[in-house]
Amino acid sequence: MLNKIDIQKINFIAKKAGDEIMKIYQQDFEVNYKKDNSPLTKADIKSNEIITGSLKDLYPKIPILSEENKEVPYNIRRNWEYFWLIDPLDGTKEFVKKNGEFTANIALIHKDTPVLGVIYAPVLKILYYAQKDKGAFKQEKNRKPQRLSICREANNDTLKIIVSKSHYNQETKEFVDNLKNQYEKIEFINIGSSLKFCLIAEGKADIYPRLAPTMEWDIAAGQAIVEQAGGEVLSFKIKKPLRYNKKNLCNFYFYSKKQTVFII
Repeated sequence: MLNKIDIQKINFIAKKAGDEIMKIYQQDFEVNYKKDNSPLTKADIKSNEIITGSLKDLYPKIPILSEENKEVPYNIRRNWEYFWLIDPLDGTKEFVKKNGEFTANIALIHKDTPVLGVIYAPVLKILYYAQKDKGAFKQEKNRKPQRLSICREANNDTLKIIVSKSHYNQETKEFVDNLKNQYEKIEFINIGSSLKFCLIAEGKADIYPRLAPTMEWDIAAGQAIVEQAGGEVLSFKIKKPLRYNKKNLCNFYFYSKKQTVFII
């Protein structure tokens, strides 16, 4: 199935969704709130319509799981071999703040593993994408895509850690304090949405600890890109790659890292 997927067509869908997101971003828009108190805008809904509709047209036999769609019961989706996992607007809080740090995310999952990921940042006009065994790439505007590879020696003096301002809890502090014992200098980077994974994939950051709850659609595309660039996205608990299509779609804590980063 994977070899039948044209990733350039998926890239086009993400960009098309991004164009619609930008039309709303440049206007005054209403912000509603879901039951979990997370924000929802017209941009989330419009992007979801474009992505899901386009994927259904291209690959009608592949089911879709999206943050903005009605939840699919586990007794149905547990039999899926492949499925699309979508976050049509990752970083809605950043979208509302109008700081540009939000993305449209599309991932393809094979059983429990992300094998394709596309992340498009419409304000920055930067596209990240990856496909299993074909590598990870970054494309800025309409320039030639650049292959991403982060398998190189780490800077032994400075460790660059991505942290979230809204999720810097006690568990994260303890994790960071442990790293401080191994490196002479720690540099913190703040950025919104799945762009955190993209910085890891580019080699611009060494590690991203997320010791707070996330949903599967939040991180699937990012995991695919990091892994195909040579990094890892591991469960904090068992130190193995995160798995998908769980009965409970909420993730336990994880961290994304370059393979050269040493962690106890």
